[in-house]
Amino acid sequence: MRYIDEFRDGAAIRKVVDHVRSRITRPWTIMEICGGQTHTIVKSGIDDLLPKEITLVHGPGCPVCVTPLEMIDKAVAIASRAEVTFTSFGDMLRVPGSERDLLSVKAEGGEVRIVYSPLDAVRLAQQLPDRQVVFFAVGFETTAPANAMAVRHAAEHGVKNFSILCSHVLVPPAMEAILSAPNNRVQAFLAAGHVCTVMGYEEYEPIAAQYRVPIVVTGFEPLDLLQGVALAVDQLEEGRVAVENQYARAVRREGNRSAQALIRQIFDVSDRAWRGIGTIPQSGYRLRPEYRSFDAEHRFAVGAISTHESSECIAGEILRGLKKPGECPAFGARCTPEHPLGAPMVSSEGACAAYYHFGKRTLNG
Repeated sequence: MRYIDEFRDGAAIRKVVDHVRSRITRPWTIMEICGGQTHTIVKSGIDDLLPKEITLVHGPGCPVCVTPLEMIDKAVAIASRAEVTFTSFGDMLRVPGSERDLLSVKAEGGEVRIVYSPLDAVRLAQQLPDRQVVFFAVGFETTAPANAMAVRHAAEHGVKNFSILCSHVLVPPAMEAILSAPNNRVQAFLAAGHVCTVMGYEEYEPIAAQYRVPIVVTGFEPLDLLQGVALAVDQLEEGRVAVENQYARAVRREGNRSAQALIRQIFDVSDRAWRGIGTIPQSGYRLRPEYRSFDAEHRFAVGAISTHESSECIAGEILRGLKKPGECPAFGARCTPEHPLGAPMVSSEGACAAYYHFGKRTLNG
């Protein structure tokens, strides 16, 4: 179990915590970007191990959580059509839209299926030539290569009854949106290791330099995260600014060039709405014009659907690191995993769900 057990070793963890304690001289606020990292932090009690001077805040790193309400409504509208077989990863089915979610559509007789790969949806389209098969393409740069491959495969094999509802978002523009906000409190970032496995970390270097914030590419195990915090604290205490790579066992500076080329072949960069945050310029992917026939939003004419977020849900403030789940009046009462008001309570990577499942029901845990 190499690369698992060794990154959960208690002695190694204590050593890193002791190092951080020896370096801290003032309060610092550090944001992890990835929802998987949030899950590990809360489940493992990492925030409780660290000195009180360090505040860990949870960023917009859960792709389910940042998928905008209007995109869920578009998915529901498409999935409700009689001729459509709508496919998705399972974590999207319970994300609430304005009135319904995809699971409700399925319960009412809609053809909604869970798949484990976008290529499964392409194969389904080949098996069901008389139906329109749509895949809900959600995620950060991590899932973009597989979705791009599905579109290219469909195009090469003439699968005309396949399309994707594209809701891809990009990490660096979200980081810049957080840093440029007047109420920003983030002083360093733990960057998402899986995103950097695909994209590398060259694009983070201008952000670190412009905003004078340390950025540490970090893995997902407890020791990974504590080492990432330690590297960030070292930079903060020394007044240095750099992009460092804690996750060197999986991430190279240049990333995966083949995957990046595939993404560029199929997608253009575009403005994208983020749930609870709003539109961030040049923060998402859309299909290139030559692949527009595979765009479900265009094929089913749902582009005009727009909605308004619930005023009770504070997901936006949580995703920007301004508040924690326990500060929401609805948390654990009117908003639970069984009856969620917002996506962060639905997804297994959502901060609200992590706090709920692992007992952090108050600000003090």
